[in-house]
This record gives sequence, structure tokens and C-alpha cells, in this order.
Amino acid sequence: MKYLFRSLIVPRSTLYPTSQQLKSIGKFIHYSAAMPAEEAASRAPSVSMSYSPRKPMPSALTFDLEARCSTTKARASTLILPHGPVQLPIFMPVATQASLKGLTPDQLKQTGCMLCLNNTYHLGLKPGQEVLDAVGGAHKFQGWDRNILTDSGGFQMVSLLKLARVTEDGVRFLSPHDGTPMLLTPEHSISLQNSIGSDIIMQLDDVIATTSPDHARMKEAMERSVRWLDRCIDAHKYPERQNLFCIIQGGLDLEMRKECCKQMVERDTPGIAIGGLSGGEAKDEFCNVVDTCTELLPENKPRYVMGVGYPEDLVVAVALGADMFDCVWPTRTARFGNAVTSSGTLSLRHASFANDYRPVEEGCKCTTCRPKSEGGLGVTRAFIHHLASKETAGAHLLTMHNVHYLLSLMNSARQAIIDDRYPAFCREFFGKLYSNRSDYPDWAVNALQKVGVDLMVD
Repeated sequence: MKYLFRSLIVPRSTLYPTSQQLKSIGKFIHYSAAMPAEEAASRAPSVSMSYSPRKPMPSALTFDLEARCSTTKARASTLILPHGPVQLPIFMPVATQASLKGLTPDQLKQTGCMLCLNNTYHLGLKPGQEVLDAVGGAHKFQGWDRNILTDSGGFQMVSLLKLARVTEDGVRFLSPHDGTPMLLTPEHSISLQNSIGSDIIMQLDDVIATTSPDHARMKEAMERSVRWLDRCIDAHKYPERQNLFCIIQGGLDLEMRKECCKQMVERDTPGIAIGGLSGGEAKDEFCNVVDTCTELLPENKPRYVMGVGYPEDLVVAVALGADMFDCVWPTRTARFGNAVTSSGTLSLRHASFANDYRPVEEGCKCTTCRPKSEGGLGVTRAFIHHLASKETAGAHLLTMHNVHYLLSLMNSARQAIIDDRYPAFCREFFGKLYSNRSDYPDWAVNALQKVGVDLMVD
């Protein structure tokens, strides 16, 4: 079978190459047998976290911190990347397979998006690394001349594929094509992202669900993520035009998170992500991790909390000092007929909207809601209701609205920070979202109170 990945069939005599050999290969490896657990354990490096500083990595970004909230930890900044400036805080829509489901690149631009995500795992499968190299990267392939961030592919390996197993060498998994055992190494993850040509690339990390009760495995994953970062740094071919972000792990253990922050900050990558969250943990615990990590991160680098997309989560996380967020939720929920608005999520499939001739949200400036007299489509809730369960156009129209809403929400948050009124912005946001203060979620009230915002006062 011809694989879409650049890959190497390993002879039976060399079924278990060393980490150094894998480092030089830097490709997906096909195995005809799994490595015995005792051999993997014997070959794993020491968990010592000692580190010899490298020469500073070149950076392809400029981070301009423009304003800080005088009460909370919220920040307004501009991130200048190879494909244009990006204003922070920002929500980044997820274009998994080089396309945001239901939108063309020009329609995505109409939402105001300056930075979107592509998925390394999926692009490695199709169109494949050779095609990406031939065409000159994902920007040209998808006709997108703005910025792209790619994940490492590791999360998809663990979450989507059967029998995925992590060893020191990388993530072992079964090919989705024919079940052949394969291995994703830090080196190949970086190689794929170099071929994609994304403006921001992510290290391969060892991802464990925050709800896991296995403390020893969580510690192993945190320490391995640090070691894998070192391998990613060594494998990165284009630091002068692609920005490598590290990913802080450690589950819900705050001491483990602090240690990981210390180790990752020493590596001095252009940006820093907080990973392993939004995996089913309580929101109070989520907020404690974000608050703890941002307290330890340098002021002069962007902070990216991975997998966050609910509006209230974004507003609180910005108050806790985070700058960048991504999630598939706004596009996925659009495909179920749900509109994200300032007063909550509207299920437009419900019969109550059959004769509702208002726009999806009054005053919204997205292409879907904006009246025709202002260059928009002037679509009504009744029309979306008519389309939602019958035509893909309904999902298309709601996707444009939902993405625009979250981008606009972050733009409003940014302006509130610049005007030094972010606490008032938080109170206004929750006041619109919930009809009564008694309905405010306790986790949000508690998290904002810790940074000086009392939602229960005017």
C-alpha cells in the first residue's frame, strides 16, 4: 500500500530503532510488532529535569503588549506573524482539514478571522506531506493568505485512534487505512508542520485526560512532554519563519503545573500553551490551573489555552491572563442548528422560531445577520429554522454567524481592556447571558472574584 505520509518500512532486523535513530529518521515508522513494555521501560531516559540552556531560538513573531487591566490579569496585545498582525485576545476557529466546514476561505475572511487552526494529523493523512511540499505549504494549498496555527497531531492519535500507546519514542497507533502499527515521533510531527508551513507550530506532547486518577502516569506525561520539547526544538528546521510553542502539562496538580511552567519557560520558545484542559474536569479546577500557570509565565510572550470555546469560558480565561483560544464547538454546534448569541445559545430547529423574522441576533454585523441594505444577507431566524433540518445552507449561515460572534466577543474584550473597564465588561456579559444573578455559574463567580471582579454588584 502506498501511504500518504513519507514513511519508512523498518526491516524485521531493526524493529526497535533507538531514539537517536528515530530522531534522524523523523518520519512515521511502520512496525510489524509492538515493543515489549520491559524494553520500553529499559530504554526510557532518566526523568531528571536537568537542562543545559541552548542558544536562543530565532523568533518569527513580534509580541507587543499594549494594555493591562488594572484589576484583573487581562491583557491586550498585538501578535505580528509572517502572514499579518493578530490582535489579542483572540478566538481561533478550527479548519481541521484545511477548510472550516461549510465556509470558503473568503467567507472565513468575512468573519474577521486573522488566525485559524489546521490539523497536522489530518493533513498528514490527506493530502500528505509530499503534496504539501510540492505545492509550497498549506497556505497555497487552501488559498488562505492569513495566519495558520497547527497542532502537533498527538492529541488526535490518542483520542481518535484505537489502541494508541505512548512510549518514550513517540505515539504508537494503528493506521486508519489498514491497521498497520505506526509511530509518530516528535521529529516527524515537526517535519509535517514544517511542510505545512504554519505560522505557529506546536510541540508533540504526552496528553493525558485531566480526570485520570493515575498520578504517576500524569507526572510521567509532564516530564516526557518537556523531553519531547527538546527533541522538537532540535528538529525544527525553520525557526526564522515558524514559531514553535511549548505546551504545559501536569493535569490538575498545581505543583506539577508549576514545575512544568519552570521547565518550559527555560526553553524560551516564542509562545507558550497551557494544554491538557477541557477534558471533563470541573470548571473550578480548570480556572485554578489557568490562573496558576499565567502567574508564572513571562509577560512578553503570548499565552494560548487549548480547546476553549464557550463564551463564558473565554471571558473568564481572559481575566485570568490568557490570550489565545481555539475550539470546534461554534462550528460543530452550528451544524446542529444552534446559534451562539449574547443571550445564550438558540436552538433554531425548535418550532418556536418558525415565524420569528428577526435576525439571528439583533445588531450583529456578521454577513448572515447584517441587512441587505448594509451588504449582508439579512437572514431571519425563521429561514434558518426552515433550513436547519433539511439543507446544508442552514449550517453554513450559522457557522458564519457563530465564528463572527466569538471573534467579535474577543474584540470587545480587547477594547474593554484598553479602556480599562474589563470588570464592567464581565458584569455586562454575564448580565446579558443570564436573566438572574442567581443563575450565574459558581465557578465563574469564584474565578472572577479571585482577580478582583464581583459579578454580584452593579
